[in-house]
Amino acid sequence: MLPSHCQYTKLRWLLTIAGLVLYVVDIGTDIKVAQIYFQEKQYVWAGLTLVFLLNGLLVTQLFSYAWYQDDMKDVIRNPKGTAAIAGVSNGGLVVLHVFGLGVCTRYCQLLKNAFKVVWKKTDSCTVEERREEHHDLFCLATDLSMLKLFEAFLESVPQLLLQIYIALDHREGSFWQYASMGFSFVNTAWALVDYRRCLRRSLPYIREMPSGLPTAIYLLYKLGTITSHILSYSFLLILSSYSTIAFGILWLLGTTCTHLFKTNFCSSKGLELLYQAVIGVILTFTFFNVKGQDTKVVMTVYYVFHSLINIMAPLLLAFLKPEVQTAMFFLPLSYFIYGGLLLGLVNLILYYLLLHPTGNWRDADEVDGLGMQTESRRMRTFLQP
Repeated sequence: MLPSHCQYTKLRWLLTIAGLVLYVVDIGTDIKVAQIYFQEKQYVWAGLTLVFLLNGLLVTQLFSYAWYQDDMKDVIRNPKGTAAIAGVSNGGLVVLHVFGLGVCTRYCQLLKNAFKVVWKKTDSCTVEERREEHHDLFCLATDLSMLKLFEAFLESVPQLLLQIYIALDHREGSFWQYASMGFSFVNTAWALVDYRRCLRRSLPYIREMPSGLPTAIYLLYKLGTITSHILSYSFLLILSSYSTIAFGILWLLGTTCTHLFKTNFCSSKGLELLYQAVIGVILTFTFFNVKGQDTKVVMTVYYVFHSLINIMAPLLLAFLKPEVQTAMFFLPLSYFIYGGLLLGLVNLILYYLLLHPTGNWRDADEVDGLGMQTESRRMRTFLQP
């Protein structure tokens, strides 16, 4: 019998289905919002909504296909050297990714493989064979969670910022617009927690993230800091549309810093540059450890700067655009920005002081190095929570 931390459970299989549904619904609501804008002849809003949607889809499809190609060449992930993976030929994978179905393909592959492991009895398997089966599932889940993290920050978070700005500055709101905001928010929260838990479980030499209170505290830290930051950005956009230039500078700064860290995530230079640009977007909204090293100082500097933006955004809007002070949204959202920032920072401190799983770890019976032999290079070199 495998320990619970090594098992890909039935509950996780069901949650994978929920993640697939959320992914599809999030995209569907954004398409519906874009359609409504077109019908109302709001072509700028419709265009921006589609740009963020297509940007997220395009980038995730590129990385998904590239990772499939890497897995085909990997003697560990594809020991037989077959020309097909996930039960689909290379040509089939091209077609699926061209039509934006790469992430859905990975969901189906994970659900199919996991069903055979968690729902069917395999008493003939040894403990080591079962351990390897479950670890392979976590590797598949981690690849998927990486793509969902990209999608969340390239599509869901910018979409949330755009729709909040439209609703606040132009006093325009509809059921589908609020539905898009809601699903974007939930999709981002799901992606953050799922990525963190999957990555740590797929790397056996790193302590996993316990469920329960540590997960809740981590989620509150991320959501508090990210939500307050998105609202601060929306206030800056209301102040002036030229704030987008400042956002571009922040993205360029994050991308440059990532490049200077000399990341080694992708198998080609072109994809590595794209990866660094994506990390620049993520760093515009929240902190992640780019190189998996001790970054207490870097994180402190990041969140000091992050906090200054959140504190100054409502004040600048109030002083430079006084008429906004009488708007119904101004005071409640200002309190929300400050409260969310405080909630996020308090939970950040609590998490890293008391609950963060630190140090290396292995099961006592992993004497043959199983934990080290099956995780891919990209798992070891991706963003560390």
